[in-house]
Amino acid sequence: MPAVFLKDRALLFVSGAEAQSFLQNLITTDIISLGSDEVRPGALLTPQGKILFDFMIWQEGDGYTIETDASQRDGLLKRLTMYKLRAAVTLALRAEEGVTVCWGDDADASQGARDSRFAKAGVTLVRRPGKHGKGEEALYDALRIRLGIVTSGSDFALQDAFPHDVLMDLNGGLSFRKGCYVGQEVVSRMQHRGTARRRVVTVSAVTALPGTGTEITAAGKPIGTLGSVEGDHGLAIVRIDRAGAAIAAGTPLLAGETPVSLVLPAWSGLVFPTSADEASA
Repeated sequence: MPAVFLKDRALLFVSGAEAQSFLQNLITTDIISLGSDEVRPGALLTPQGKILFDFMIWQEGDGYTIETDASQRDGLLKRLTMYKLRAAVTLALRAEEGVTVCWGDDADASQGARDSRFAKAGVTLVRRPGKHGKGEEALYDALRIRLGIVTSGSDFALQDAFPHDVLMDLNGGLSFRKGCYVGQEVVSRMQHRGTARRRVVTVSAVTALPGTGTEITAAGKPIGTLGSVEGDHGLAIVRIDRAGAAIAAGTPLLAGETPVSLVLPAWSGLVFPTSADEASA
């Protein structure tokens, strides 16, 4: 059972009599339905519906632990404090540094909380505050790349992606039933109109892939950008309508000068559109 310490993760704790309603009315995740042993992705959006901060969240004791990238921690705490006003909520930094993730048949949920994103892909992965393992972080990156699970910074830039772009509408991180929250109107409109065209794909090549940030093209036109890379596999967020049209027409897809294949994560249930009309949209 691999146990990998992610040193660049940081933790906040939200507690108090109004902690649940405070978060429920603010973030994308439906925390009322959150299981006691479950961790879900979530985001705090801009009013325009783009991801301002992304994180994992789970219930712990009388409050909620929020795990985010260490570079986002202070900004997220400041933004939550701004929204707090007079709510009966306490916001605090947790003392633990980093998070340990372990997965496989022997992953023990009693030692942490099960990540809903990996569960969707058929893998039991548990997240636990603090350092409890020595596995190489590349093991975790290889797993999430294979399953099509993105992370901000490596795979997308904050304030540049909608929740649909990173599959939050499919992995438990985005609710369409719980009522209003910041940016809710925009993402609900995308959902009901079916206008989400940018999606996560896994990328593979016969040789090693070029670096993160390399443009992916079809017939010389950009369709996306390469994100996390491990050898000959990687992740990207691409225009799946344009990718689908290229695949249907037999047009080569390139990451820089490297020929690549694109596959939508099987757990997502998504397929590439093939309509030429959609490709020109």
